[in-house]
Amino acid sequence: MNKVKAHLMVLLATFLIAGSFIVSKKLAGVIHPISLTLLRFLVAVTFLAPFILLDVQKRAHMRHTFARALLISFFYTLYFILFFKALEYTSALSTGTLYTLVPLVTAILCIFFFKERISQKQLFVYVCGIVGTLMVVFKGDMTLLLRFSLEKGELIFLGAILCMSLYAICMKVLHKKEDNMLVLVFMTLIGGVLWMFGATLLFKIPLQWNTLNLPSLSYLLYLSIIATFFTSYLYQKGTVGIGPKKVMAYVYLSPASIALLLYFMEGTTLSWEVFLGIGISAVATFLLLI
Repeated sequence: MNKVKAHLMVLLATFLIAGSFIVSKKLAGVIHPISLTLLRFLVAVTFLAPFILLDVQKRAHMRHTFARALLISFFYTLYFILFFKALEYTSALSTGTLYTLVPLVTAILCIFFFKERISQKQLFVYVCGIVGTLMVVFKGDMTLLLRFSLEKGELIFLGAILCMSLYAICMKVLHKKEDNMLVLVFMTLIGGVLWMFGATLLFKIPLQWNTLNLPSLSYLLYLSIIATFFTSYLYQKGTVGIGPKKVMAYVYLSPASIALLLYFMEGTTLSWEVFLGIGISAVATFLLLI
């Protein structure tokens, strides 16, 4: 696969995910987030099903893909469960800060799975990326940064970070050359439905889907089709093309992408500290990629 194309896919996925944070905020509190995520996966599966089930060759790939996709989706789904559980004890600001550790954790796992090394220069760039993202998350306010501490919610989210990194590793390790990427994404989403449905039973979460109004359903369609199906496809293609360590380097651009989208879509003002943080994050991402 063309590596430039793979990078463009991951960059597009980064902005689509950034849009999902904005849309998710509009859905926050409507129904339980695990119930919402289950419905999000179900809609994505329903949208993709005709393209898979009506194609004889794609149907033939489903059985051979299911076991691997189930493992991939396990870490993907567990990330969401731990993320939502962490938010019961901490703020989105704290989880957003810790999320910048994903590239470094992924790089460390790559040492064990792919025998890749982290040079001193790479480690320095990871630290710069974290600093740049902190400037975006905390808007240059040092008092907010000094209040940040690791408590129960943050410790739970550290588990979510590990799951996200393992999700990226699994996509690289478990992918086979003969795999049809659409089928792999479809089976991963089905796996997500199974794991998330199990979570609703385990935590005794009411679905409450009947309470969603028309605007909420339109937001859900974006989350299901654009932010779930398309981004899963783009991330999985990108991971196969350039590897999980480089894909996760784009995480540093997530807060910056959200800030820019809010600026252009809702006219949210950005301070010079935020612009500086966006610049540092962009440079760190670029250096990690080369």
